[in-house]
Amino acid sequence: MTTFSGSPRILKGAIVSIGLTTPTPSAIVFQYNPETLTRSLDPQAAGGEEGGRVEALRFTGSPVESISLEASIDATDQLQSGTGTTVNLGIYPQLSALELLTYPASATVIANTLLLAAGTIEIVPVAAPLTLFIWGAKRMLPVRLTSFSITEEAFDVNLNPIRAKVSLSLRVLSYNDLLPTSAGYHLFLAHQVMKEAMASVGVANNLTAVLNSNASL
Repeated sequence: MTTFSGSPRILKGAIVSIGLTTPTPSAIVFQYNPETLTRSLDPQAAGGEEGGRVEALRFTGSPVESISLEASIDATDQLQSGTGTTVNLGIYPQLSALELLTYPASATVIANTLLLAAGTIEIVPVAAPLTLFIWGAKRMLPVRLTSFSITEEAFDVNLNPIRAKVSLSLRVLSYNDLLPTSAGYHLFLAHQVMKEAMASVGVANNLTAVLNSNASL
C-alpha cells in the first residue's frame, strides 16, 4: 500500500515530564492522536455576585482551564512486525510511563523514609516534575494530572495488555499557580501571548465581516 507523497506530516501530541534532578525530559508521545479534545475555562473575576461596580470588570488572574481527552494504545502493528519489547511486554511500558505521572519518584520516597527514621527531616510533600501537554507548536502548556483511568481491552498469552483506552483529565497551571522562577510560568505566559496574537487575527476578520454585512443592509 502506497501513500501520497504530498500528504502533510501529522504532528503527534505528547505529554512531557521534566524532573527536578534529571536534565533529560521524558516524552510520552500519543500513538494515535485523540479524535476529540474537551477544554473548559472558568473565568476568575473579582467581587462575585455581591462585588461593587468597580470590581465587576476586574480579573483576579487567568481562567482555570481543564482539558480532557481519550487516547488509544494498540500493539497490533508492533506484534505483526515482531518487535521484541512489544512481543514480550505488550503495551505495559507505555501504560507504566503514563501512570508514573501520578507517582512520586521511588528513590525520593526511600531517601525521605530513611531520613525521617533517622530524625533528620519532617514529612513534606514530594515535589512533582514539571509536566507539559504539547498539542502542536502553538500549545505547550504546563499541566497537572487530575484524573486518569485505563480500560485494558485485550491481552496476550502472558496477560500483558496489548490494547487499551486511556482517559486523561488535566488542569492547566498558569502564572497564578507557578513561581516566576519556574519554566512553566514562562511557558504559560508565552501561550497567552500566542493566544492574543491568534485572537487579533480572528477579531480583525470578524469586524470586517460585520461592517460589510451592515453596509449592505
